[in-house]
Amino acid sequence: MKDVFAKLGQDFLSTIVFLLLYLAFGDVLIATSVAIAAAIAQVIYARLKGATLDVMTYASLALVIVLGGATMLTHDPRFVLAKPSIGHFAIGFIMLRRGWMLRYMQAIVAQNAPDLIVIAGYVWAALMFAIGLGNLAVAATGDMKLWAFYITVVAIGAKVLAFVVQFVMLRVLIKRRIRASGVAAAQ
Repeated sequence: MKDVFAKLGQDFLSTIVFLLLYLAFGDVLIATSVAIAAAIAQVIYARLKGATLDVMTYASLALVIVLGGATMLTHDPRFVLAKPSIGHFAIGFIMLRRGWMLRYMQAIVAQNAPDLIVIAGYVWAALMFAIGLGNLAVAATGDMKLWAFYITVVAIGAKVLAFVVQFVMLRVLIKRRIRASGVAAAQ
C-alpha cells in the first residue's frame, strides 16, 4: 500500500506543488513556474538514479510544460487546471479494457466473481471519465478555490467512496455465491 501512495505522489507531484504554492501565495505564475521546475527536476533525479521511466512519465512532463507554459503566457490558470482531466481520461480509456481489474484481485474474488470484476472495471472507467469532465467544467471557471476543493475533496472522495462501495459489495456478493454453491453441492 505504501508503494501505491508513493507512486501517486510521484505522478501528481507537480499538481500538488502547484496547488500548495497557489494556496500559499495566490500567484498563478509562481505556482506554475515552480510546478514546471519540480516536474523537470523529478525526471532528472529519476534519470540520475538510473530509474527506467515509462512513456506516461514523459507524457506527463510534456503536459506540465505545455499547459504550464500556456498558463504563464496567458496568465490564465485554466490550462494548468485542465491537466488532471487528461490524466483521468487516459486512465479511463485504459480501464475500458475488459477484465483489467482481475489481476489486482485475490484468487477467491477472481474465481467466484469474474463477471462482477469486469462490470466493476467499467464502472471505474465511467468514474474516471466523470471526474475528468467535472474537472474540465470546474477548470473552465478559473476559480482556483473551487478547483482546489474539487480536485482534493470531490475527486479523491469519489474514488475512496467507490473503493469502499466496491469492497463491501464484492464481499457480500462473493459470500452469497460461496454459500449458494455450498448449498447446491450439498443437495
